[in-house]
Amino acid sequence: MSNETKRDVLEKLAEGYAEVSDAYTNETGSPYYCDDDPNYLDEYDAALPDDLPVIPKAQSDWIKQCKANDDSLSFALGDETTPIEVAKTFRVWGGYTDKNKDKWLKLQNDFARAWVLGIWRVEETGEIVKLEAEK
Repeated sequence: MSNETKRDVLEKLAEGYAEVSDAYTNETGSPYYCDDDPNYLDEYDAALPDDLPVIPKAQSDWIKQCKANDDSLSFALGDETTPIEVAKTFRVWGGYTDKNKDKWLKLQNDFARAWVLGIWRVEETGEIVKLEAEK
């Protein structure tokens, strides 16, 4: 694994693109590309992450409700009012085993990532949910 970010790689690609486009000219000697070309670095900054967390609809609804109520993540993960469809993904029914560990941890990690990012994909529908940025 490299220490480069995806942004570093994109910037190198954009620099190479600019160099190549400057090198090619049409018959009049004018470059093919002008300053009004799209700024892909700005588009990249505004684009959604490639690896959005994917969570079940019940978790999606619960995050929206908790965020609207200004609840904490710890409340969302373990309050007695947590809907059963959501609670069962955070509690190990029948005991914790090596067999269910990976799935159980992934469900919790995806929920926490969705909570922190404020954006996720709903597993059942493919819908992307994007909460308003906090003030």
